[in-house]
Amino acid sequence: MRFEFVSNWVGARPFEGNNVAEPCARRTSSEVNMRILLAFAMILGLLLPVAAQEEATPWQDAVTGQIEALRDGDAETALSFAAEGFRTQFEGEADKFYEAIMTLGYTPIAASRSHSFGEFNRVGDKMVVQIVNFIGTDQGLYEAIYELGDEGDGSWHVVGVMLKKAAGVAV
Repeated sequence: MRFEFVSNWVGARPFEGNNVAEPCARRTSSEVNMRILLAFAMILGLLLPVAAQEEATPWQDAVTGQIEALRDGDAETALSFAAEGFRTQFEGEADKFYEAIMTLGYTPIAASRSHSFGEFNRVGDKMVVQIVNFIGTDQGLYEAIYELGDEGDGSWHVVGVMLKKAAGVAV
């Protein structure tokens, strides 16, 4: 039975007076190329799902638009990104919509310093659940789950949001 040292597999210098270099010498350039290609394919396979999640999506524009409007205190614009039920309920009373948002505990969104998108899941053709991460003015971390709907004309609107304080502090 023969033992090969892992360090010899990657072309490290063999130990003196030992016959460990022999397995390295037997490797052909095509074997080495295949190992490099296999390693590259494995790394690429790990990165592809991340790249797929990083693509811009139409519903993320609605989320960003509403967040920026809330940060600016622009009640009219914030309401325009809400689903039809909210727009009907608060028609002509955008300030009451903004006040309700603040009263119901969503102040960390309006006061956030930044936001970033996490994973999303399509629930159907016209419904998406999107994770959004926030950094608060206190360096606190928050996570929101946005439910968004396509109202039939290709425009996405915020149907609902669940917000929680996450563990940790932003750096």
